[in-house]
Amino acid sequence: MKERKPLVVVGDVVLDEDVDGVADRLAPDAPAPVVDVRSDLRRPGGAGLAAVLAAQGGREVVLVTALGDDPASEAVRCALRGRVRLVEVPLDGTLPVKTRVMAGGRPLVRIDRGGGTPGEPDDVVREALARAQAVLVADYGRHTASTVREHLVAAARRAPLVWDPHPKGDPPVPGARIVTPNAAEVSALTGEPTAEAGRSLRDFAERGRELAERWQAATVAVTLGERGVLLTRPGDGTPMLVPAPYRAVGDTCGAGDCFAAATAAELADGALPEEAVQRAVARAASFVAAGGAGNPKLWRTTTPAHPVQAGEQDPFALAERVRAHGGTVVATGGCFDLLHAGHVGLLENARRIGDCLIVCVNSDESITRRKGPGRPLNPVEDRTRVLAGLGSVDAVAVFEEDTPTALLSRLRPDVWVKGGDYSVEDLPEAEVVCAWGGQAVVLPYLDGRSTTLLARRAAESATVLRAPRR
Repeated sequence: MKERKPLVVVGDVVLDEDVDGVADRLAPDAPAPVVDVRSDLRRPGGAGLAAVLAAQGGREVVLVTALGDDPASEAVRCALRGRVRLVEVPLDGTLPVKTRVMAGGRPLVRIDRGGGTPGEPDDVVREALARAQAVLVADYGRHTASTVREHLVAAARRAPLVWDPHPKGDPPVPGARIVTPNAAEVSALTGEPTAEAGRSLRDFAERGRELAERWQAATVAVTLGERGVLLTRPGDGTPMLVPAPYRAVGDTCGAGDCFAAATAAELADGALPEEAVQRAVARAASFVAAGGAGNPKLWRTTTPAHPVQAGEQDPFALAERVRAHGGTVVATGGCFDLLHAGHVGLLENARRIGDCLIVCVNSDESITRRKGPGRPLNPVEDRTRVLAGLGSVDAVAVFEEDTPTALLSRLRPDVWVKGGDYSVEDLPEAEVVCAWGGQAVVLPYLDGRSTTLLARRAAESATVLRAPRR
């Protein structure tokens, strides 16, 4: 069996603090809100967050970063223990700490403290990058990447390299597979004022192409928030827009790290840049919808030591096991009478959202009540066997009712996924999933693919074959 090499993340770690509470009055001595604190969450940020997100699902991740002897550095070490393997560069000074004071989940003010200078790397850094299946550089402008730049140049010749840039950081090394600036970073990096930047996709395409040529990068993926991601390349090639699968409402803190980490993980698994970006956009949307970097489930415990094996028999035991390790349970449902490309694409995208995918399938009687006589075309035993054989499906559960509401109340998934062009508000299961803090999302569905259309085509073909020849 071929060795699966680690994904190596290189970059600047910070300690993020979210102080959240309620602000319903002003201070008596100044026109400033008073925040009654209800929660206080500390977590690794920057490259530390990117490494944790890349490690979800059991992937081996090595984080090369600068840490010191200060309390903030020690807090980061404790939070990352059991999640990623640390390769440290010495830090002269203290680790930066970024504190967001929030009210009702909305930031009021951010306080930045600390900062240091990375020292010289040792041979362990070079060896880690030499073994990398893929490399992600999470640059936060504090020059960890510049201290190991020589090794990054060599790594870019051997493995896919993704660079998440910062206006105060170093330029990406030549040969980067994908560089992932956001709209504001593109403005700063091209010297265009923010107010004038990116008024149209053409503006972003021109600036992305300019950066790709300057950096000698294969692709520059400009992240545009709700609009999605615009892929540009050197030269006069046509840019490609990858839209977000749905409008994700939630805390966007860390969405760029999630996108970059997911992109690097997909490239490590052999995906083409276009495929990697499309899947990473979907992953970032679900990350925001689930609460972003401030989602407590992300930091509750360590991630599972091994990926969940496909074809698990007991969906309820699987859900409990994944939850016990702090993982995300994803569920979807449908008839799946004739499995087609639309189903496969939906299931693959749904599986990438979390740590396991459980498919809720209508029983034969349920389908007959919904679709009428003649359906299902395949009995439930065959349908569940085919689904369980897919690599994206971890378990299958059958329900007898017209809707999976009762089944979902037992499974209690973190995310409920449906495919189609309707809104989340139209989903009958959305309300019950929200009852335990879950999230309902809609993923795009391949046009022109449905069981009804396939059955109709088969019937028409049979009619033609039975027609007498003249």
